[in-house]
Amino acid sequence: MDFDFGGQTVIVTGGTRGIGAAVSRAFYDAGAQVLAIYGGNHQRAEAFVTDFTDRERMATHCVDVSDYAAVESFFRELEGTDGSLQVLVNNAGIRRDAVVGMLPLQDWQAVLDTNLGGTYAMSKFAVQAMMTNRYGRIINMTSPSGRMGFAGQANYAASKAGQVAFAKSLAKEVAKRKITVNCVSPGFVDTEFIGELSPEQLKAYRNSVPMKRFAQPQEIAQAVLFLASEEAAYITGTVLEISGGL
Repeated sequence: MDFDFGGQTVIVTGGTRGIGAAVSRAFYDAGAQVLAIYGGNHQRAEAFVTDFTDRERMATHCVDVSDYAAVESFFRELEGTDGSLQVLVNNAGIRRDAVVGMLPLQDWQAVLDTNLGGTYAMSKFAVQAMMTNRYGRIINMTSPSGRMGFAGQANYAASKAGQVAFAKSLAKEVAKRKITVNCVSPGFVDTEFIGELSPEQLKAYRNSVPMKRFAQPQEIAQAVLFLASEEAAYITGTVLEISGGL
């Protein structure tokens, strides 16, 4: 499916690596002006933008989404331009895996602050911009972990389940303003995370997927573009799971 986002401004958090990079690229290819948010790896961000010929439509911004004040400051700067915003993709996320009995409080809090707190902060200020225009699309990147739970990922699973509940609640609040809020829930995706696995882990994870393969980042990106498009105008408060049948 071909999408046209010409004239639209899109924010993608965690937008310079993995799934987020694929989402940023897909929106750029569809004509959008993309603001790719990253957390602090300047070298990766600089390398990412070199692939794009039209640098006016692909910009990177360093923002710690777990820092409410930093998010607020970013949106205040955005207001200093034309202030328009059509799409927000809450993709930024971290993991600090450990069983609950061995999980440090700071690791519990860091995951919740980034994955769920960042979604709240980014969405709060995005909604304010979207309400003015009576139009918007917000897409949260969640995970089957939030539905199923995984040993050693109580903090991550809780944050992802929270993102779903947050989306469903926010969707009801803003529906009358023609703003939709949905989730995309990828399973195992062929990103840097897969490269960190041992051959044994790789085989076990692949075999756990009924389709016996990992998703490609571009497959996730196309689902995001669909939910951000006019074709999905009547879809809100839902979760689109792309997990190969997990």
